[in-house]
Amino acid sequence: MEHNPDLAVLPDFPFDRLRDLLDGIAPPDGLEPISLAIGEPQQPIPAFTEAIIAEGRGSWNKYPPFTGSPELHAAVAGWLRRRYGLGEGDIDAKRHILSCAGTREALYLLPTWAVPREKNGGRPIVAMPNPFYHVYGTGALASGAESLYLPATPETGHLPDLDALDAATLGRLAMLVVCTPANPQGVMADAAYLERAVSLARKHDFLLVVDECYADVYDKGPPTGVLEVCRSMSDGGFDNVIAFHSLSKRSNGAGLRSGFFAGDPAIIAGYGRFRRYIAASIPLPIDAASAALWADDDHAEQVRAFYRANIDAAEAIVGGHFGFYRPPGGFFLWLDVGDGEAATAKLWGKAGLKVLAGAHTSRPDATGASPGDRFIRVALVTARPVLEEALRRLVNTL
Repeated sequence: MEHNPDLAVLPDFPFDRLRDLLDGIAPPDGLEPISLAIGEPQQPIPAFTEAIIAEGRGSWNKYPPFTGSPELHAAVAGWLRRRYGLGEGDIDAKRHILSCAGTREALYLLPTWAVPREKNGGRPIVAMPNPFYHVYGTGALASGAESLYLPATPETGHLPDLDALDAATLGRLAMLVVCTPANPQGVMADAAYLERAVSLARKHDFLLVVDECYADVYDKGPPTGVLEVCRSMSDGGFDNVIAFHSLSKRSNGAGLRSGFFAGDPAIIAGYGRFRRYIAASIPLPIDAASAALWADDDHAEQVRAFYRANIDAAEAIVGGHFGFYRPPGGFFLWLDVGDGEAATAKLWGKAGLKVLAGAHTSRPDATGASPGDRFIRVALVTARPVLEEALRRLVNTL
């Protein structure tokens, strides 16, 4: 049976590539294997959510609202105001916000709705950082757009170089995705960078999508958000801009599958209508727990403290090796080991330590090389004693 040919060339799924790389390699006898490959929080979700979900057990039989409950939207709007200094008139819970059952499917579906059949007489382009979160690439392919992978390397400050977008590309650009704090490098886009991206989006009429799912996981200071940058610009509106947020990292709630996107009210209205037909919505007990999580900032500070302590441990053990730097945001180390796949295989076979090769989060260019080839990604998600043992193995092995 024939199928959509565009989806025959999906970006390789990172953990399929990791499995294939390690196939046939056994960890050493006598060493307990440790995995730092997946960015999955290992700490519990705040305990108060359990009671809220239990109290809502009578609503499991009800279809949840497609766009999220008013209470959830109100809690999200409150968090956006506290977190980014937005005023009551800046963010409207009904016009500017939609909830989603985890941001992955919403990021994937957005290009399907937002990318036109053609732009300025040519095939539309969806641009994204390289390395990248795999769903950016799959969503672009499913929309029929041309995918443009913009190198995000040490030379570009680990963010896409906006000045490298030429006039022909900007003319066909339908969507630009930026991740800040970046996965995997942990860098933050500053206000000037985001303002430049917003200005380009409005001048060339494309959608700027800013994935801010690590916005509440930071080391020294909070990252700037694109919505606060929009507010500071001359018109103060959110035209051509959508920001994505999630409870997966902020609240250790990866299994809740709860997030939201906010911004341009025209996008919210149109994309929201499209999603009614196909997208999953958040079950009411989880919706209620999500509202409580967005309304509470204390637990998010505890999550940050956990990752700061792990970064401290990483600096003490790995500092001075492999181009180590403290990630300003997120919870990954992005280490230059010369050959990421060789190092990943060696760490598993010699030290029982599983990490992710940087090539597995990257797309090769015309030469066959990718910006992640030299790197490994290490997720600082485990309890500190386990993490310290893992990092000692890493340094001693490599």
